[in-house]
Amino acid sequence: MRKILVAINGLKFDMHTLDFACYLGRLTRSTITGVFLENQVAEYKPVLKNAYYGTYLDWEVDENSPAHWNKMKKIDSNITLFKEACSRREVNCAIQRDEGSPAKEIIAESRFADLLIIDAETSFNKHYEGSPTPFVKEILQFAECPVIIAPESFDSIEEIIFCYDGSRSAFFSIKQFDYLLPELKYKKVTLVEVTKDSELTIPEKENVKDWFERHYNNVQFTVLNGEVKDELFSYLLERKNAFVVMGSYGRGTLSHMFKSSTAERVIKTTNLPVFITHP
Repeated sequence: MRKILVAINGLKFDMHTLDFACYLGRLTRSTITGVFLENQVAEYKPVLKNAYYGTYLDWEVDENSPAHWNKMKKIDSNITLFKEACSRREVNCAIQRDEGSPAKEIIAESRFADLLIIDAETSFNKHYEGSPTPFVKEILQFAECPVIIAPESFDSIEEIIFCYDGSRSAFFSIKQFDYLLPELKYKKVTLVEVTKDSELTIPEKENVKDWFERHYNNVQFTVLNGEVKDELFSYLLERKNAFVVMGSYGRGTLSHMFKSSTAERVIKTTNLPVFITHP
């Protein structure tokens, strides 16, 4: 892995998201690129302009207004904080400023990145929108690289929890995590399945076990009995210093295990980093 994006509201810099990004940056020796997003579309105002064919109405930002200058000053200050924080943590960093529609900008950038890290409460609305916000939900659905929801606080990673239901999407996510973060292969690994039966019921069980044993040194297989939305949530709520890996989010091919309600509940309630991707 070489390029990690961190999506940042230029006016609201979250240090805890950068803390986790720097941990991964040091671990993988990757460059952390802070993408400072500006919702400039919200500042557009109607302006009358003259042309050879007559007068017409256009939309643009008043770059001479005090509000605009204060906004630019705040973003510049946050960029300085970002650079200083990366320097103190001995992580290579880069800066990118994107104007326009924040969701469209970061989704476009994700195509050329290995990984995108974002805070679940990232928003460009003045009012609280919950967790994950509509902006984050859109990123999870359309990003063209794996996405990690950063935890509120972070000490260390002692365990990797792979949530698996036998679907192509879920195993794709598992493989992407392994390819991007081979440095974590010595951590404790737990493959979790939720079923109404008393033992693993996943298709090609032996092949799955063989794959994990070839890629990780300390693998445990755990079966939870009951309903997915209840058992998986309760299990993850009790974990600490763990990294959760889940399958697709919000796509039409979602399996029952990874419906948005389950993923949202995990993101909203647990203080664990969550890795989500899709084919």
